[in-house]
Amino acid sequence: MKSEWIQALGCMTHGIYVLTTARGNEINGMIASWVCQVSYGPPLVAVAVHPDRYSHALIEKSGVFALHALEKGQADLLGRFKGPDPAAKFDGLDWQPGRTGCPLLATCAALLECRVREVLAPGNHTIFIGEVVHAERRSDGPLLCTADYSGQYLGKT
Repeated sequence: MKSEWIQALGCMTHGIYVLTTARGNEINGMIASWVCQVSYGPPLVAVAVHPDRYSHALIEKSGVFALHALEKGQADLLGRFKGPDPAAKFDGLDWQPGRTGCPLLATCAALLECRVREVLAPGNHTIFIGEVVHAERRSDGPLLCTADYSGQYLGKT
């Protein structure tokens, strides 16, 4: 049985995002749900990424990432960002490099392109705080969140 704190954390809802990053010709994408706004002046967001993720190394080296908010109807998109092959994640997807070089998905509800301002390592995940350098809102549909998705990540128990 899962510990009480895991069960309690499972009741907290978060948005589910696709995080993309790039360094030169290397690109990757992953699912991120531990995301929050930190400040509006300057506009800052935080994302937690486990150090064993390929995206973690790319963000550390490049200092950039992008977050894509998804609509509820885009849950099937998440499966492609779980695979081990970074290039395959983007096969057949409409995307283009953003101002920072990060892949920007053509279909998403909103996106935030960020440059890392601060890095914190308070526990088993690294928190990258990024300053928003480009943002777009593309739709007003209902957004995908952890309450809509059975693959919610709560950590390893």
